[in-house]
Amino acid sequence: MDHLGGPLGGPPVLTPELAQEIARDIGRITGFNVLITDPAAVVIGCGDLARVGTVHEASLEVLRTGRPATHSAEQAGRMRGVRPGMSLPITVGEEVIGTVCLTGVPEEVHRFGLVVRRQTEILLEEAALLRSRMLHERAVDDFVRDIALYDPEVVGPEAVAARAVELGLIPGVARSAVLLEVRSAGAPDRADEGPAAVSRLTVLRTVREVFRDRQDVAGEQTAGRYAVLAAAHEGRAAPERLPERCEHLLALLAERHGLDGRMAVGEPAAGAAGMHDSYRDAATALRTGPAVFPGERVFIASELRVPQLLGSIPPHDRARFTEAVLGRLREQPDWPTLRETLIGWAEGGLSLVRVAERLHIHRNTLLYRLEKIGKLSGRRVREPGQAIEMYLASLADTLREGAR
Repeated sequence: MDHLGGPLGGPPVLTPELAQEIARDIGRITGFNVLITDPAAVVIGCGDLARVGTVHEASLEVLRTGRPATHSAEQAGRMRGVRPGMSLPITVGEEVIGTVCLTGVPEEVHRFGLVVRRQTEILLEEAALLRSRMLHERAVDDFVRDIALYDPEVVGPEAVAARAVELGLIPGVARSAVLLEVRSAGAPDRADEGPAAVSRLTVLRTVREVFRDRQDVAGEQTAGRYAVLAAAHEGRAAPERLPERCEHLLALLAERHGLDGRMAVGEPAAGAAGMHDSYRDAATALRTGPAVFPGERVFIASELRVPQLLGSIPPHDRARFTEAVLGRLREQPDWPTLRETLIGWAEGGLSLVRVAERLHIHRNTLLYRLEKIGKLSGRRVREPGQAIEMYLASLADTLREGAR
């Protein structure tokens, strides 16, 4: 429980923190000293802090009857902890949860009494609503983390499905994990150099504007990193439209909030285990994509299966493979160009025409590079098996450089 209300799902609670905040704000507006009590007539909020914790005897009758009461100087003198003024019940539903009292000449404060009472109840209701929203946001963030960290030996799929239902989600709907990393425009290329001036709720509001299907769920993971579980439907929410929606979101974040970002999209899957796999694929794509596709901002996991596989190999084993296949090629001053050629050669199907077009170079330039690679490596780069070996080693080297 906190000062914004009661336990999850319960009625609003008038806590000392909230009572003091309300008493201060209303007192500032009306110019009267405002006093608020709990259901036992104990003062829990007051402009005069010395009265906090004392019993306001006039409130006992108001709490018992649920009706306002005024008390003159003479009447106040006969009661403990009471000054001339007016006491009114604070009602939520049909329950009286405390009183709000104004100090002053009864005839003067009476004109403000009902307004102050209603304003107190409105502030209490708004506080409870705010707390409800905060609890919902926390539940959404927790659900997204449940999917990201899903381990069936720790939390069963039934428990995750039950949490989805509590959020109004249909558990059986297939969803794609979509990850977003943002940072202030011009900041270093790290998500943790995030935009302190832009609140998480501001970013989430924009994210949910784009991913607004009733079965989409978006939450924050860490500072500058957000996750969406996007429902896979036909039409605008179809999986093949996700890259387009991601580009639109990144444009909005830049235009409205001055944020740079990049995103990754996993394949649609249902159930906790399936969505977890989609999340892992998206996380890997977000990590490996910038190295494989420099300059891109949206990375599709299904297009990065080979880098994903290479990335799953322990770094030491990957380094040994790269060294064994590439040897002294990596020592050449033009190694980045040769590496680009090897990758393009394999992905272009070992076709001189297609690869030359893909790399935007003349066919003779491609032949020259292939001959150079063959001489330096001692491998037959135009033989498919060896070309694939060198392709995988070149990708592994790209990932190593990107990680560094």
